[in-house]
Amino acid sequence: MHSILKEKLQAYITENNPELLERLQGELSVTEYLEHKVRAVMPYVLELLAEEKPGPVIAELALEQMTANLRPSRFNYIKEVLATEFSEEYQRFKKMGVLTYEGIRILEHCQEVFETFGFKAETAGYPLLRHAIIARIHDYLN
Repeated sequence: MHSILKEKLQAYITENNPELLERLQGELSVTEYLEHKVRAVMPYVLELLAEEKPGPVIAELALEQMTANLRPSRFNYIKEVLATEFSEEYQRFKKMGVLTYEGIRILEHCQEVFETFGFKAETAGYPLLRHAIIARIHDYLN
């Protein structure tokens, strides 16, 4: 179960939080981060095992708990805004194979806006946040 959870967590981060993965790789601590997160969720996993929950259910519930502080994904928010508001650039980045790279750079450029709005599930739909992000992306692209 330990290795399954590590694999699922790494796949989740790769897809939804590549900026975290990039930062962890720069610090040479990806394995350490994954180990820490899995160790922290193991008491919960043991509870679920005692309740005789099926393995796939346990893995999903554990993944939810391990990734709670990573949601909502700022990276996915940037990708969505880029795809809908800057579709030509989005398609160009995608075609060139640099969408993740550029998405991370744009995310870094927008970091202050996310912090100002306290980005979380409740604020992700705020129109002012979206407009501020659009302005920052426009600034990045020009």
